[in-house]
Amino acid sequence: MKLCIATVPVSLVCTIWAIYFLDLILPLHLNAHGIIPRTTAGLVGIPLTNFLHANLRHLISNTVPLFVLSLLLSLFYRKIFFEVLIIIISCGGMLVWLLARSANHIGASMLIYGLAAFLISYGLLKRELIPVIVSVVVALVYGVGMLGGLLPFHGFISWEGHLFGATGGVFAAYLFKKKRL
Repeated sequence: MKLCIATVPVSLVCTIWAIYFLDLILPLHLNAHGIIPRTTAGLVGIPLTNFLHANLRHLISNTVPLFVLSLLLSLFYRKIFFEVLIIIISCGGMLVWLLARSANHIGASMLIYGLAAFLISYGLLKRELIPVIVSVVVALVYGVGMLGGLLPFHGFISWEGHLFGATGGVFAAYLFKKKRL
């Protein structure tokens, strides 16, 4: 059975919303399980952090870019979709855990920056028509606006998650540049 291209991106977005509302309804305090650098408990946050959001505004601001970028990944790079997600989440998450300031890092923006960085850098590395077009479109729509998120302007924003998520995305692009898709 073949899945619709939008199935996984829709599922990702629905999951982050479901977890947010579940945490509002039940006193689970899930946000406490983000990435807390250099702590044993913080390791649990590596796979979980992208599904946890501080408030509704945080959730809403991550919804559209997560959907659009994961949809582009699914549409153009379906064969490596899950591998790219795993690399971004594990590489970005481990770098946050190892190197970020002491804080509770939560939110899907690490994954969003990783997806954008993958889509942009993969086109630059691959140098084929479709990947280059995807790269240019993503760079024009998201690239410039995301640059500010890579710098420590706001203490409450995990710029480290943005930076290390993007690092994971570039790393994934490098790993897959020679793979035939």
